[in-house]
Amino acid sequence: MSAHFQHPLQCLRLVQRPAANLLIGSAGSKLYSYSAETGQRLAVWPEDVASSATKPVDAESTPEQGPPEKKRKVSSSDSQTIEKPAWSNIPIVTGTASGEHIIALTAEDKCVRVFQLQENGSFVQLSERVMPKRPSAITLTDDDDTILCGDKFGDVYSLPLIPSDKLPAITKSLRSAKLSHPAATSLTVHTKGNRRALEQQLRLASEGKRDEKSSGPTFEHKILLGHVSLLTGMAYVSLPVDENKKRSYILTADRDEHIRVSRGPPQAHVIENYCLGHTAFISKLCVPQWAPQYLVSGGGDNYLLVWKWAEGRILQKVSLVDEASEATEVAVQGIWATSLGDLRIILVALHGSSRLQCFTLESDGTLKTQASIQLSGNVLDLTPVEKDNTILVSVDSIRQPDSTQEWRTSPSSPSTLIEAFHIKSGTDSLEWEPTAASVTDKINSTGTEEVPATTEEKQRKELNDSLYGLGHLRKRKGEDE
Repeated sequence: MSAHFQHPLQCLRLVQRPAANLLIGSAGSKLYSYSAETGQRLAVWPEDVASSATKPVDAESTPEQGPPEKKRKVSSSDSQTIEKPAWSNIPIVTGTASGEHIIALTAEDKCVRVFQLQENGSFVQLSERVMPKRPSAITLTDDDDTILCGDKFGDVYSLPLIPSDKLPAITKSLRSAKLSHPAATSLTVHTKGNRRALEQQLRLASEGKRDEKSSGPTFEHKILLGHVSLLTGMAYVSLPVDENKKRSYILTADRDEHIRVSRGPPQAHVIENYCLGHTAFISKLCVPQWAPQYLVSGGGDNYLLVWKWAEGRILQKVSLVDEASEATEVAVQGIWATSLGDLRIILVALHGSSRLQCFTLESDGTLKTQASIQLSGNVLDLTPVEKDNTILVSVDSIRQPDSTQEWRTSPSSPSTLIEAFHIKSGTDSLEWEPTAASVTDKINSTGTEEVPATTEEKQRKELNDSLYGLGHLRKRKGEDE
């Protein structure tokens, strides 16, 4: 019997709810929910369904929300064939502030899915909306009513969290309506000039039909803004104007080193300013909830930038590498802000790194370097548990630490999917120490989805690329600037 690795948790979120908090994670093609108190697995989506069984329907869906999911069949050791989803990973997971809904992106089918979380932790899918291009960033407005979805074509759409029953009217252009059925045919037209006119009519009618088919999604949506480059990051921020009023903004970043500050809907077409200072692609934007006037950005540069973003002003440039390794190409995997006790903390993970860098955000908006955290595998995601002064970190237990390609020789048992750290007490500076937690022990022992240690090289590369794709954003010599 061959040994198996466990799919690492690509995304990890703490969902706070009145009854009981949950941990939501994505690993491979599946979503998982766990009790945040015990680590017990509560639900998995989608469940494996045998082709001979009848698949239950989670929620009533409409054909306008997107085509049905394609399924790929994989061989099974028994006589049944298990249907597998068409997507291989779920790279984006976010949730509403109320903890009632989860929004997830399934990668290959470009589908934004909204789930309602039940009291028992199970997922009920409310909608599936296939976007024109693969989404690269998803966030929510402050009221949790609207999803903002940025894609790799550079466009940002708004979608209602819960689609209305009434579909938007879809109208044809006058030109398309007039030319869809030319009255004349080749049998009724004889002169050379009229035949040329008929050919033009038929060509325009054909173009009109193509335009109609490619006009975009038929579900309710609005396009808010567009970049001329691949969109890589997005944040929605509100700043107080006076005691009773706030003004909203959409911050967007792209592969061309730009950060744009646009007004929030319905004036998202108005650009307030740009934050310019990066020399490589930007992969992450972080605006702390407790200090929304500041922005921390990072990407393909070997430094972070701290901004007073409303003014487009750089406050600080913070190195991410030692002087001895200045030439090393780095990419920022994640930037997280958390408030633990009196400390305002910024945590940063580099792409394919097992070290979590730690800073405190000072009152003047600058970052102060603190002791870093060493983990057993590459950092993928983290979620703070503020009431316990703890962070839960998702790590990669398949690849060798600090490598995005080389697999470990054999899996450990149990696999380390999550590690927990809390702030060490009685020290003058910020220091972390690992903490034994029943939550992490239970999640690690339960596992996720098995990955055979004998996986072939081609499939290994596909799995590597699904987790470690930031390198493709870097422009190489000779590529268009």
